[in-house]
This record gives sequence, structure tokens and C-alpha cells, in this order.
Amino acid sequence: MPVCEAPESGGPLALGEAEDRLRCICFKTGPPRTVGVEVEWFVHDLADPYRPVSASRLGEAVARLRTLPLASPLTLEPGGQLELSSPPAASLMECVTTVSADLAAVRGVLRSAGLVLTGAGTDPYRPQRDRLLREPRYDAMEAYLDRSGPAGRAMMRDSASVQVCLDAGYEAPGPQGYRRRWRLAHLLGPVLVAAFANSPVLHGRSTGHRSTRQGLWTDLDPLRGLAPDLRRDPRSAWTAHALDTPVMCVRGEGDGPWAVPQGLTLRDWLRSGRPRPVTRADLDYHLTTLFPPVRPRGHLELRMIDAQPGEDGWIVPLAVVTALFDDPGAAEAAYQAVRHLGPPEGAAPPRSALWREAARHGLAAPALHAAALECFALAREALPRLGAAPAVLDAVDAFHERHVGPGRCPADAPLTSMAGTGRTGKDLGI
Repeated sequence: MPVCEAPESGGPLALGEAEDRLRCICFKTGPPRTVGVEVEWFVHDLADPYRPVSASRLGEAVARLRTLPLASPLTLEPGGQLELSSPPAASLMECVTTVSADLAAVRGVLRSAGLVLTGAGTDPYRPQRDRLLREPRYDAMEAYLDRSGPAGRAMMRDSASVQVCLDAGYEAPGPQGYRRRWRLAHLLGPVLVAAFANSPVLHGRSTGHRSTRQGLWTDLDPLRGLAPDLRRDPRSAWTAHALDTPVMCVRGEGDGPWAVPQGLTLRDWLRSGRPRPVTRADLDYHLTTLFPPVRPRGHLELRMIDAQPGEDGWIVPLAVVTALFDDPGAAEAAYQAVRHLGPPEGAAPPRSALWREAARHGLAAPALHAAALECFALAREALPRLGAAPAVLDAVDAFHERHVGPGRCPADAPLTSMAGTGRTGKDLGI
């Protein structure tokens, strides 16, 4: 593993120091032991989800939520989405128990305020609202993303996900090594997009995608949402990708606006030192503005799963993904089951053909349905070995029976209801 030689101070950073730091922090290797999850939710009126929730009403509710003794940090996203980010857990069940308790407390406060959490990859109810958070970083982000079209603005305001976080794996090669886990994450990616697609409706209307959210990320910007070169060593590929992606903004001081340069890559900024020298904080912030489907943050952050319906729907993708990565037998069998799906030719994920097919058709795509059947069976067999509780096993079984077995995804329920009717989601009460 590389030694991090980047300075700990806030002083200027040289290109070589930035490369060292990137190699140091992107894959922190060791035994796969911990798991985490980030769950995002839309907040709607309890009695009428189409009734606008004002910024002041939501702000009052969030202020009350911040007084709760939550184990998971709670954040408010630019469009008013709420996110809970679990602490690293030593087991799947520790993660499930912690987040479930936090969500129960959050729902109680929201219910008393006449509000409810909605699990969907894109907001199925309200028209696009003004951005709630007015901060220099979000102003700069929106200005940058607007250059590539409307997808960035919709992503900020109208998307929600379940992000599963897993240890990178061992330094040494093998089924539990970080190189294999990195590759498995990208091979499994379109299968997970298809199986958990849950955003066919945006602002009350069908979009033609099972996962509209994934479609937004695909169209985000020429480089920012792409996977790095999967043919290269992961550390080298991610370091080059981070250096050669344009910076979204140059942070300002105080409350003043942040500059939004045109086409300034991090590599060029480090070399030129203009408009000012790069600091370690600038590098660390730049990494938070990269949105590939799998993001290495020391651990692996799988970002391709739509937010799920129901109070406990988020548990199924968390359980399935954890089983397919952290049970050695399931990990190796899953890799063999999906290795024929890659590597992609042409465009990098998520712009490759299979990822686009997953977003548009879900499990109606035969190759993805076959892979999902095999992977869910492997996960179900492995979950008892990971100590999964009966309720988790029942949830995975129910999801398989309702969705994976017949080749459907959560998105198909509203799609089936709307097919050929010309009705909107509001007409159908979804």
C-alpha cells in the first residue's frame, strides 16, 4: 500500500504530493469487516403528498430532528431530501439495527409535524422545486452542472438513493482482494440498477425509464459521473481520473461566491497554481464532487441503487450486496456469474450499453434477469452465514418472489398501472 506523503497542513500541494495522497486514501486495504449504508428519502405531506412542503415547515422539522440522539449523522440535501449515513458497523445486523432505530425516531418526529418519508429514486409527486439550500458550494455546483443540461439540476433536487458502503478488501490478490472487489462492484452494477430500479415517475409522469435516477446520473456531465478505466490497476486508474476531471469550483473565503472555472482539470490547477495554489482541502473537496457508480473513499461506495419503497425496503439491497461481497463463497460465485457481463466495450459505466439497458428496462432485459436470479440465490444462501435475522431473510424472500423471480423491479408496479392509460402518477395515487 502506498505511503501518504501529502502534507497535513493547509499549505500548497504539489502534483506529486496530490498523486501520493490519492493513492493513499482511495483504497484502504485490510480484511473486509465493516459495512455501512446511506439512505436518502423525500419528505412529503402526510395527508397529501402533492401538497407543497414549505422550506420553513421542513426547516422546523429538521431542527427538531437535530435534537434527537441519532447514531447516524443526518443531513438535508439541496432539494429537501433527508439522508441518514450509518456509522461503520461490524456486521450486517448491527448496521440494520442502528439505522432502523434512527429511522423510527426520525419518522416519529416527522409524523407529529404531519410529514412522511417517501422511498423512490426520483420524486414522483411534486414539480421541480427551487433549491432549498442556498450556500456557495451548491450555487457553484448548480452553475457548473447547468453547462451540461438539466440532468444535474434534477439530480440535486429530485433524486434519492440507497448507497451501500463496504471495505475495499485485502491488498493481496484473490476473491477478497481490493482489485477483485472493485471489479465485482462494476460487474454487479447494472444487475443492481435493474433489480432495484424504482424511479419510473418524475413529477407525476412516466419517463420511459425504470430508473430515471440512473438516467440522470448517466447524463450528468462528460466525465464526472463515469467510472475510471477498468482495464487499469484501480489505484492508478482512480488517481488519473481524479486528476483529469475538471474541478467543479474553486472554494472562496467566507460567505462569498465560489469561482466556477471552465474546463480546469485538477492536474492543470496543480501545475499552474492558478487562480490560487491548490491545498489538501481543495483536493479532498474535489473528490466529493466526483460521482461514479462506484466511488473509492478508502472503502467502496456503491451508488447505483434507487431509494426503495416501504419503511424497510432499503434493507434488501443492503443485505444482498453485503452477502455478495463479504461472504467469500458467495463473492467468488457471484463474480463467476456476472463476469460475462463485462468488461464494457466503448463507453465507460454508466454510459455503456448494458448500464443504459438496466436503467431503461430493469429486469425485463434477459441477461440482467438471469444474472439477478443467480445472484439473489447466492445472497440468500449466504445471509444466514452472516448472521442475518429472520426478518431480513423474509424481506429478501419477499422481494425475490415479487420482483426478481418474475423478472420485475419495484418500478414495474406503477408502470403497469399507468400503461396505456395516459394517466399521471397523481391520478393513480402513487
